[in-house]
Amino acid sequence: MRLLAYFFFYTYVGLLIVAGLWGAFIGARIDQKMLFDFDLTSVDQTTAASMLTQYRFLRLVEFGFGMFAILFTREVFSQLKYNRLFLGVMFLGVVARVVSYLVDGPPNWLFYFFAIYELVGVILIFFYTRNQLQPHGKFN
Repeated sequence: MRLLAYFFFYTYVGLLIVAGLWGAFIGARIDQKMLFDFDLTSVDQTTAASMLTQYRFLRLVEFGFGMFAILFTREVFSQLKYNRLFLGVMFLGVVARVVSYLVDGPPNWLFYFFAIYELVGVILIFFYTRNQLQPHGKFN
């Protein structure tokens, strides 16, 4: 269980960091076509710029969450408040994907993969850490 929990943790967090940096600084325009099949030239320049600035911002927030997880890996796996924050954000991301599916309709297949991967990660990390968390930052 330990190996699986850490595998899902590091692959998820690694993707947050890489995708966050990529989307914020390099591939925002490429992602619009690749991930969303959206042609930025189909909207006026202000709309395109507005979409891109928000996309870059959200990707950098994604990067920030990944960096938080890397910097506090030990705490995520040992302290209740860090664990619940990390797993709560990760789980709410899955919930947001489900809500989007119900409200907005079915996405590209890749987003189903992300939702399943994220949910499996939440479950594995939760079950691995549930009996070893310290409520007040004490380490074994």
